[in-house]
Amino acid sequence: MVFSSLEFLFAYLPITLIAYFAVPHKYLKVRNLVLLLVSLAFYGWGEPIYVFLMILSISIEYVCGWGCGKYRDTNKQIAKRFVWASIISNILILGFFKYYDFFIINLRYIPVFSGLKTLGLSLPIGISFYTFQTMSYTLDIYFGQAKVQKNITTFGAYVTLFPQLIAGPIVRYQDVDDMLRKRDENVAFFASGVRTFLAGLGKKIFFANIAGAMWETFKVIPPDQRTVVGCWIGIICYMFQIYFDFSGYSDMAIGLGKMFGFRFLENFNYPYIAKSITDFWRRWHMSLSTWFREYVYFPLGGSRCSPMRNYFNLLVVWFITGFWHGASWNYVIWGLYYAVVLVVEKAFLGNLLKKVPNFVQHIYALFIINIGWLIFVFEDSSAGAVYFGNMFGVGTMAFIDIGNVYDILRNLIFFVILIIACTPYPKKLFYKYYEKFAFARVAAMAGGVCVMLLCVAYLVDSSFNPFLYFRF
Repeated sequence: MVFSSLEFLFAYLPITLIAYFAVPHKYLKVRNLVLLLVSLAFYGWGEPIYVFLMILSISIEYVCGWGCGKYRDTNKQIAKRFVWASIISNILILGFFKYYDFFIINLRYIPVFSGLKTLGLSLPIGISFYTFQTMSYTLDIYFGQAKVQKNITTFGAYVTLFPQLIAGPIVRYQDVDDMLRKRDENVAFFASGVRTFLAGLGKKIFFANIAGAMWETFKVIPPDQRTVVGCWIGIICYMFQIYFDFSGYSDMAIGLGKMFGFRFLENFNYPYIAKSITDFWRRWHMSLSTWFREYVYFPLGGSRCSPMRNYFNLLVVWFITGFWHGASWNYVIWGLYYAVVLVVEKAFLGNLLKKVPNFVQHIYALFIINIGWLIFVFEDSSAGAVYFGNMFGVGTMAFIDIGNVYDILRNLIFFVILIIACTPYPKKLFYKYYEKFAFARVAAMAGGVCVMLLCVAYLVDSSFNPFLYFRF
């Protein structure tokens, strides 16, 4: 089940809200139990069997957190064993379900392992996200950044919290520890959540889906019938699709969290206005970047070490980041690609970029980002290499054709809207007038109703509604 589905909007969400708010506010633990149950139902919608895997993960992490908290101040060695038990169990669960077949397929190239069989298991939805979340619980307790959660149903509610369960943002335990124990739930905060949810839904339906459909059209054109301009239009459409798809989902998750009294941290900060790749990764998928910075990069030594050691730390972090995204070599290459770019920027290019005009910095960043998305989108690296060559005129039919001119002119207004929507100006303008004028608040309500109606009309009429990050 996805947020942008009729089942979610008209069945699951209304029933969940009624069940949650039917419990008086003073019984917060009961409300947490309701969240746990409805979240398990949400998770089990597609693959019910994996609910048991989720319960197992909750149980293991609950015990590890309890043991770590009990011995943290009296016996560091025992506490550390619970931390390692948490890390190893999560890595084993993630590794088995997500990477087992990948390793087997690659091992079969070695003759002695040629008889190994793959399992063909379906990937548990959101496993990359919730394993990282559960690990953060025990780690936060060990480093004294969170308290032990003694109520297992409340802890289970944190792990399974349906707004961010499937595709993030990755919510560290320390960020919601207090909210699990006490939440401020009021009409104004709920209304803010509805606005945020509808903004995300609109980004997903009106921007991501339309851009994604255009990318699908360009991607399947045979290589010898492609044009250079057509290839660039295609990958730029994918650039817009993945941003509005993922940031739209994150907005919906943040909005849903507000409806239930949770304040999740922002996951995107207008990454396409970045002036460097270092800046880009401070703005894109910030919850993942924060997780790796706090739990991998800093423990390795971060930047407080020699330059060569710092470059090694970046290489390790980005290798893991790439591999985290998927069991395919293109994701590893994608991670290492960004590792190299970030090392080069840190070594000398970052200082040089500051000396050139802003628009040059933006062009540089967007060029590197688009090449990165090309690596990311093609799991078949050979097909990706062909498309890369096509982008620079290798093996193409022409530089541009009349069809490309038609596509540009027909979608010009749409592209302009996408570009503007990638900047902070629409949001700034909205809140400038929303806070000052009553008519702006009425217009916002009317606009929200229109967005909802148009999204529903689209969902009834169209079958193209993918969520890209569900498979990670």
